[in-house]
Amino acid sequence: MPFVKRAFHIEKPIKAFLFIIHQFNHTQGEAQRLISKGRILINGESIYDKGAIIEGDIEIVYFEPKSQGHKPLFVNKDFLIYDKPSGVLVHPNTMATEYSMLDEIRSHSGQNANGTHRIDMETSGLLLASRHKDAERFLKGSFEKKSIKKKYLAWVVGKLEEPFSIEKSISIRDDYSSNKHKVEISEKGKYAKTDFIPLEYDAQLDSTLVECSPLTGRTHQIRIHLFHVKHPILGDPIYGTTFDTADEYLEGKLTDEDRFIKTGATRLLLHANTLEFPYECQYHIVSKVDFRNAKNKICSKEKRLFFKKHL
Repeated sequence: MPFVKRAFHIEKPIKAFLFIIHQFNHTQGEAQRLISKGRILINGESIYDKGAIIEGDIEIVYFEPKSQGHKPLFVNKDFLIYDKPSGVLVHPNTMATEYSMLDEIRSHSGQNANGTHRIDMETSGLLLASRHKDAERFLKGSFEKKSIKKKYLAWVVGKLEEPFSIEKSISIRDDYSSNKHKVEISEKGKYAKTDFIPLEYDAQLDSTLVECSPLTGRTHQIRIHLFHVKHPILGDPIYGTTFDTADEYLEGKLTDEDRFIKTGATRLLLHANTLEFPYECQYHIVSKVDFRNAKNKICSKEKRLFFKKHL
């Protein structure tokens, strides 16, 4: 378990953030963030006062990375890049999260290393991580300024033959009574644009391999744009399937067999394939995963029980 609880006895009164700075070699900001998350406990109760003075017996909950041996694809003095497997979070979403890519990032490069962008848990592919705070600020700023270009690959339902673009605004939904979509196409949403290039069609599976280039960075952008044009990504348990199937997935009750036939694949068939960005020089990084072979995870079109009546 990456989050551990450790007991300390403090002889002389000291400000909580100073104790954390000295004990864990944190910056003041990092120490205060840890306190604001309630990670210091006195008599089993969290304290949140960043200026609190502590003494005696306390407990601290902190992240202690545990590697599973996943090696980075590329490393230099400032950043590293991983080929993230499908099914793995970038950051732990609760203290009960048993493993995330942050375990690998910090096992390799220390406490100040961090992932610099989002990738959905089920999306595989390139993850860019900083090795120190200066690199983190630069890379996160580069994502915000859109100077980092990403391209994805996706296996989608149906036949696509010509390149096309989707320019539809996206908004976050707050009503899940009719469907479980996290986002929707809406004029009230934020501007979003994605370019698509068909690469290969498999007639037996009735599926096309598509290169996807998001020019903006909205939540679930590629997934909702492809769903919007009635070519959802195979294996997507939210966009393109039934309310009940999506609900079962979110509740952790959808079996592997049911997912295979109800969503069309064993996993979301979306892969972050390339990253291109300036950092002292121009980098162009390509995933080593041959995502064409991911079509062996696709359910045959005769057995699939979804999509056409839900689009």
